[in-house]
Amino acid sequence: MAYGNPAQAAGTGTGTGSTSARRAGVLERAPSPSLVVGGIASVQFGSAIAATLFHRVGPAGTVLLRLTSATVVLLALWRPRVRGRTRRELLLAGTFGLVLAGMNLSFYEALARIPLGIAVTLEFVGPLTVAVAGSRRRVDFAWVALAATGIIALARGSTDGLDALGAVLALTAGGLWGTYIIVNARIGRAFEGGTGLALAMCVATVAVAPVGVASAGGHLLEPHALLVGSAVGMLSSAIPYSLEVEALRRIRPSVFGVLMSLEPAMAAFAGFLVLGQSLGPRALLGIALVVIASAGASRRAREPGLPVQ
Repeated sequence: MAYGNPAQAAGTGTGTGSTSARRAGVLERAPSPSLVVGGIASVQFGSAIAATLFHRVGPAGTVLLRLTSATVVLLALWRPRVRGRTRRELLLAGTFGLVLAGMNLSFYEALARIPLGIAVTLEFVGPLTVAVAGSRRRVDFAWVALAATGIIALARGSTDGLDALGAVLALTAGGLWGTYIIVNARIGRAFEGGTGLALAMCVATVAVAPVGVASAGGHLLEPHALLVGSAVGMLSSAIPYSLEVEALRRIRPSVFGVLMSLEPAMAAFAGFLVLGQSLGPRALLGIALVVIASAGASRRAREPGLPVQ
């Protein structure tokens, strides 16, 4: 769930030689929509794989492994410096880090209780709210009503009922995702490239560490947990971040937002393939309604495209 402002990051990175040039060349040749969809798939399959660790290290331990591995990558990539930063900039990065920590923890705790597709759909309410916030256009209220209908369908789409705590946690993650979007815009203006994100990830990792260690203990150091946790960090952070940086160089934010609306559907697909989570017709209808509402709201939004979780 942890990304900086890809549009900002695209403009200021310094290459590291021929390897970076070759990587950039490959991305430049790929169609923009395929980069966005590839990033979405990477995030959601990363989340599905993360769920396979819950029985050993718990959701909090999994979040710690993910954040740690992603932080190492981002520190190596951006090499941020604290020295010379104002107190306001450091406070902003710290706030962003706490938002990232809370967003990841609440989402993974939700994922331990409800299917991935439903968790992401409920979480998507946050970005949808940001997209239509302050609007007085009737069509935007229609999108909100459509999304609300989809959520009601999700809540009643399982014969066993939807775990109430899981749903609350997913909605909490969505609220933090909406906050993330707002704070992220300020980070992009205050810091060059992805340096603000890298600093925030350090804060997020430190904030999650006590909970993660208390939850998982020595299991965090097991080779399997370290390997899968590192893979989750790459799939859910480093890979999609790189893909979106290149995509946002070439497509309009509104188009990016519409493509991002595929997240809930991709999450349901990943949950089915990796975790064997099948959803009933009403739940699938609910996901479809939220996808349509998010796409419609994003298409009309004036702000930058929704960042991936």
